[in-house]
Amino acid sequence: VQLQAYGGGLVQAGGSLRLSCAASGRTFSSCAMGWFRQAPGKERIFVASISRSGEYTRYADSVKGRFTISRDNAKNTAYLQMNSLKPEDTAVYYCAADDTGILDVPSLLQLYDYWGQGTQVTVSS
Repeated sequence: VQLQAYGGGLVQAGGSLRLSCAASGRTFSSCAMGWFRQAPGKERIFVASISRSGEYTRYADSVKGRFTISRDNAKNTAYLQMNSLKPEDTAVYYCAADDTGILDVPSLLQLYDYWGQGTQVTVSS
């Protein structure tokens, strides 16, 4: 599956952005989808994931209550709605797809075989 993430940008603290991840190739609905982020000089970390049907979601504690992951299988697209953004949310955000079916909402980076190119999110204070 090929993934393309977009929607990043520069926003003030407290603002909102919606990231999108467009998928092509394999059947999108057969993949759990995840969002990860990587700040400069730091490791790539889990942000959120959503099950194949969209019924289940999982969030990192740092974004719980502020970010919402969703998907539209008819459009082969996953989304990450980010509200109440903070400067510490600044990072490159990556979408990823997991077709192993091992977990409904995987958070382990190693389970994801397919990755998008990343989109920069910068939150100014």
